[in-house]
Amino acid sequence: MAIKTKDLNARLFGKADKRRATTPMEAQTAAKDKAAVIELAVAGEETVAFELVKISADQVADKTRVFAENAREQAFLNEHALADILNTLKDRGQQYPAVGRWLDDGRIEVLDGSRRRMSCILAEKDFLIYVGKGINSEHAKFLSDVANAHKPLSLFERGKEMQSLLDSGKVADQKELAKYCQCSEALVSGALKAAALPMELLMAYPSVGELGRPTIVKLHRLYFSLSPDLQQQFVADLGIGDTAMWKRINATGITRITREVTNQLEQMGETLAPKKVEVEKPKPQELVKGKISYLRDGDKLQLKMKKLTERQTDEILAYLADYLK
Repeated sequence: MAIKTKDLNARLFGKADKRRATTPMEAQTAAKDKAAVIELAVAGEETVAFELVKISADQVADKTRVFAENAREQAFLNEHALADILNTLKDRGQQYPAVGRWLDDGRIEVLDGSRRRMSCILAEKDFLIYVGKGINSEHAKFLSDVANAHKPLSLFERGKEMQSLLDSGKVADQKELAKYCQCSEALVSGALKAAALPMELLMAYPSVGELGRPTIVKLHRLYFSLSPDLQQQFVADLGIGDTAMWKRINATGITRITREVTNQLEQMGETLAPKKVEVEKPKPQELVKGKISYLRDGDKLQLKMKKLTERQTDEILAYLADYLK
């Protein structure tokens, strides 16, 4: 029988001596005891023993890597995106071990805990991870997907997964996609728009996970209003300088920095492709109230007459014909 997600989550976050956790309560008790090994049935199938491994801070980047099919975009993990766990980790170290599998080259592939891994790298703290052997790719994907339930994916990351479903033919259109993902069509549309944007554009922000649909729609309209050549120039301009745009913003707080980044991006777009100044179209003018109005546009003149007798009409037409010979 398959393990419920909530039960598996509790087990994955448990730290145990050699023991098997079969309920969330047992996993919580194991966590308090900090045992060295935990056993669980991955995806409800064979039981795997996960050994607790401690990697020194200066070796985390070299001795570990993140599962390639992890939906979370690692390039977005910075101090702002990780703020919810980074401060605690700096003060008290890593509270819950990650989960991974051994690779043939002796390194560890992180399946659950890519955010904790990057936080340890940024904070220069030791990294704790439960590591199992013989975990196949299907089970690795299962563990990785379960992990992403703890911290919602950004619209960009969700959009990448949705686009993959469309490309594979698993769903036919956005309507089916919304049903499959159990979300609104508006969310699907926003996520796909986010996934279509270049990484360089999104990395101008401090935390991509904080970008909502209104901002994504604005960025999509801005970027795709440019010609292909100007799109390349726009992306190239974003790469000028050694630091990301958000780091050059003189403001504090993610909300304010995000707003300022959006303003600067809009200014960049307008510099590349200035908006055409629309000439105000001429409006009809009234000549005789309720009877005659005219519209003058350069050398063109339109007359609109109402309540004319047949005689008046004939005389006006005759006069115009004679006058404009």
